[in-house]
This record gives sequence, C-alpha cells and structure tokens, in this order.
Amino acid sequence: MKLPLINKSKTETGKVDLPVQFSEPVREDLIRKAVYIFEMNQIQAYGADPMAGNKYSSKLSKRRRAYRGSYGFGISRTPRKIISRRGRRLNWIGATAPNTVGGARAHAPKAEKINERDMPIKERRKAIRSAIAATILPETVKARGHRVPLNYPFILDDDICKIAKTNDLHKTLIKLGFTEELERTSVRKVRAGRGKSRGRKYKTKRGILFVVATTCNLQKSALNIPGAEIVSVENLNVELLAPGRNPGRLTIWTKGALNKLNEGLFL
Repeated sequence: MKLPLINKSKTETGKVDLPVQFSEPVREDLIRKAVYIFEMNQIQAYGADPMAGNKYSSKLSKRRRAYRGSYGFGISRTPRKIISRRGRRLNWIGATAPNTVGGARAHAPKAEKINERDMPIKERRKAIRSAIAATILPETVKARGHRVPLNYPFILDDDICKIAKTNDLHKTLIKLGFTEELERTSVRKVRAGRGKSRGRKYKTKRGILFVVATTCNLQKSALNIPGAEIVSVENLNVELLAPGRNPGRLTIWTKGALNKLNEGLFL
C-alpha cells in the first residue's frame, strides 16, 4: 500500500510504500487487552498503615462484674475506649471496629498487592501492529471523534521536524487541514460534579500524535499544542496509539519513522 508524501507546505512530493506493520488486521480485542495490561503495570503500589485505627487501647471485658467491663449496661459489644471515669462508672466511645468513627477500615488496600500483568510477546507485538494499522483507516479514526483532513491519511516529510516554535507548528497544522481537530482539542473549562472530571478545572482531549525517527525540535514545539503528543518510533506503545482502549488515534507519521519501521520494529 502506498500513501502520498507531502511537505509542510501541503505539496505532494511523491508516494511512499508503507511498511508491513500497516497491513496487520485490526484486532480490537488484542488492543484492549494490551492497553489494559499497560495501564495496570503503571499503577504505583499503595496501601494503608497496618496499625491505622488501632493505635489506642479499646479492650473491653464482656465478663460479669469485671472492672471496666460492659456487662449489664445494655450496650452493644462494639470495642470501646474510655473517655472519662467517675468511680466505677466509665464513659466509653466506640473504637477500632470498622463501624466506629476513627476505626480501622474493614478491607483496607494492601501495599503487597501485585498489580503487574503479563502478556505473551507475540500477542503484544501483534496488538501494537494492529494499533499502527488502525491509524491509517479514516473511518476508524473518525469513530474516535477526531476530525481529519480530506486527504488523510498521508505521510509527512521530515522537514516538519525542523520546526522549533509552537506558533510556526500551529500555522503548519492549519495549512495541512487540521483546523477542526485543533478546535476539538482546545482546553475547555469543566464544571464541578461530573464524575471523573470532578476537581479538574480544565480538561484536554487527546489530539494528534506525532511519530518521528529521532529526537528533534518538534518535541519542544509540540508541547503547547493542546492534546498533541510526540514520540520516537522506538518508544511507541499501544496506549499512545489507542488511548482509552479505542484504536484509531489521529497520527502523523514522518518518513524517517517509516524507515525505522522498515528495519523490523514490532515484528
């Protein structure tokens, strides 16, 4: 399969043969599995203090005529700590038990829990090839909500990697036809009380993914493009290509990145 090669002035300069990775059938089940495992492996271990809610004495005898006991007072058997005392009459308050204020949690998270997941290497490579192939399917990309130019997909010449200023990159993207996509990923203010967005003042959608061959000026100029991300082809992963476990992210491939893929990456 061939795609047009265009420069930053939107001039077609030739055709490019796509690497074999782009001919992989799109397996959404493998992509979802690979992204799930990637997300699980990013979780940092956390847990509660084993002594949380147990750092005071709440021993209370239930036996008849025991000093400091609760027998015969008509109260529940909840563990209690002593607040004050007047002779043999004690004033208690519930403690330690999960149903009491300040008590230990019933099933607190444990730091020793293992969140890491594993995936066979052949499945993982097949998943990332499927995610790569989905980036050049216009219908799949549109189904994610991206707004693509009429001539999408295409390959960009490496001259875009020389752009060092965000303003110049923004003008280039508009010239290439990504105006609607830039509007879609603009930073939006969100109101409180909306589930996952609660506590977040601003929300930014995932936008264009630039895939380049090596470190270049584009990695600095693309930082202030809302939703945009840039990655060298060696560091490509399935979560970048299919955020939220949905394949078809709007991706701009450079000619140099395709040359690196032709060397046998992800095969």
